[in-house]
Amino acid sequence: MEFSTSTIIFAFSLTLFAGLSTGIGSALAFFAKKTNHKFLPGALGFSAGVMIYVSMVEIFVKARDLLSNVYGDLKGYWITTVAFFIGIALIGIIDKLVPEGQNPHELHDVDEMKPSQINNKALLRMGLFSALAIAIHNFPEGLATFIGALHDPTMGISIAVAIAIHNIPEGIAVSVPIYYATGDRKKAFYLSFLSGLAEPVGALIGFFLLQTIFNDAMFGVLFASVAGIMVYISLDELLPTAERYGEHHIAIGGLIAGMGVMALSLLLFA
Repeated sequence: MEFSTSTIIFAFSLTLFAGLSTGIGSALAFFAKKTNHKFLPGALGFSAGVMIYVSMVEIFVKARDLLSNVYGDLKGYWITTVAFFIGIALIGIIDKLVPEGQNPHELHDVDEMKPSQINNKALLRMGLFSALAIAIHNFPEGLATFIGALHDPTMGISIAVAIAIHNIPEGIAVSVPIYYATGDRKKAFYLSFLSGLAEPVGALIGFFLLQTIFNDAMFGVLFASVAGIMVYISLDELLPTAERYGEHHIAIGGLIAGMGVMALSLLLFA
């Protein structure tokens, strides 16, 4: 399957935008006086709503259609379902490989950006491990954004926006301990920013490895796996993080708003 240069550039640009939004979280950590405990859970809930809706209503269905055209309805449905849970298993395994103390989805507040007596070496190690963990997480996320944008620009934009919002607290998770340990804002910002580069790198590696075998069957399997990855991220990372800010109704309101906006955008561009 051939893609035009403009389509590939567009897909890569969306992936780059989503990945480098870790820098937004880092900037928030440096320039905001305190964490906005109403905006952030709402934004995380919104991102989860977009991801869940687009995964179950659009991406999974599109995967099933593609695979059913190749293998028939029943076999296509089976392959779609198996690929969906393989996507969940993949991102779940990646999550388990990251030590809990260095997990980038552990909650960090902007309020933590102040002098501390905590061991600097331990903090620096935490920050560097967080950057590495985010880079590992961002590989499949980058491929998800890139593949979605190649096949359907509207879907690619939806995925990119949702992942960009999801990457903001990850930027805080890297910046806070590195700044604590070194006192160097620039170093903390650059490391946070660079960790997001794994997303476009993952997209490019996946594209070059798979481009020779791109066909409806491959796209179907990838889409189903991407749907699983995004549902897992929403349920295991975004919603629990939003809830930890203590704003349950705001998080759920954001979730419903995200689903509504996603539904409206799919209807308008149908």
